[in-house]
Amino acid sequence: MRRIKITLCYDGTDYYGWQIQPELPTIQGTLERVLAEIEGAPVAVTGAGRTDAGVHALAQVAAFSLRNPIPPDNLRRAMNRLLPPSIRVLAVEEAAPEFHPIRHALAKTYEYRIWRGEICSPFERRYVHHYPYPLDVARMAALAPLVEGEHDFGAFAASDKSDALGLSKVRTIYMSRFLEEGERLIYRVRGNGFLKHMVRNLVGTFLEAGKGNVEEARLRWLLGAPAGVKAGPTAPAGGLFLVGVEYPEPGT
Repeated sequence: MRRIKITLCYDGTDYYGWQIQPELPTIQGTLERVLAEIEGAPVAVTGAGRTDAGVHALAQVAAFSLRNPIPPDNLRRAMNRLLPPSIRVLAVEEAAPEFHPIRHALAKTYEYRIWRGEICSPFERRYVHHYPYPLDVARMAALAPLVEGEHDFGAFAASDKSDALGLSKVRTIYMSRFLEEGERLIYRVRGNGFLKHMVRNLVGTFLEAGKGNVEEARLRWLLGAPAGVKAGPTAPAGGLFLVGVEYPEPGT
């Protein structure tokens, strides 16, 4: 049995997120259907992160096991021939038998795109949050680095089935920045892990700060606030991209 690692990108607009759901189109479900056709048997695919409905990926990582001896480049071509155009496999490589895309990940980077212009092009609208209203962008940029470091991000997490397990909501953020590129305001964040809706809730909170509704003291308090306290609101899914996932160099 071979362990295969793939890097893929996708437009998440028409999918109900990564995780397979009965009778609904998902990224994981689509990949498993295509791989079952290639393998001639069911194939379980594990992704590095469960992107939500409508969220996109520039470089998601996934892994699965195959008996088929098809070479990696031929497998990439076969998958892309069978997948819908909204999902593309960028790279396929052999991995160590124990490779797990979640457990072995060192860091992930997400990007959230906000379109600030009065008019949002129809060719942009699926991939940005259109917000043409007044914002104190300098204030948002000044507050963004405050979330760097190790914090309990429970206030920025949506309810999840795993909450019953009492798992830690402490995560480490290595970089949190706003960048301006013309009409586009981009929030980029890199960390060792992210909770459900965490990036979208961070963006929603920064937008509230840009409107003058959240002060620095409030943001600091939210980083470790008591259980049940929620930051808000959640920014729309369409502006969010998983940019990449980092792993140790082979042999390290």
